[in-house]
Amino acid sequence: MTERSHEESNWATFCHLSALAGYLLPLTYPFSCVLLGNLIGPLIIWLLKKDSYASVNQQGKEALNFQISISIYALAASALIVILIGIPLLIGLAAFNFIMIIIAAVKCKNDKAFRYPLNLRLLK
Repeated sequence: MTERSHEESNWATFCHLSALAGYLLPLTYPFSCVLLGNLIGPLIIWLLKKDSYASVNQQGKEALNFQISISIYALAASALIVILIGIPLLIGLAAFNFIMIIIAAVKCKNDKAFRYPLNLRLLK
């Protein structure tokens, strides 16, 4: 694997970190997922930089696929709130998402491609 430029590495890392915007919305996490706060950042960076840098294209698709997957999982867990299992699932999902974003950003910053676990590969 060829070494990426510092700027390319930064943009690829920002693709992952920008998903944390879903946590910054004033609403609680499951509803911010529904409002797609976690998708806006990676989508914007990917659309702007995908043609400039190959790793941003690859890592941007990976980040978007994971955030779409997390949104789907959060919607399913939200439906399970009625039987009281949804709340712990949403808390666990939020923690899993946060940890995976940080791990992906660190790996990406160290010039290693990252593939999220439990990721639905919708964008190819």
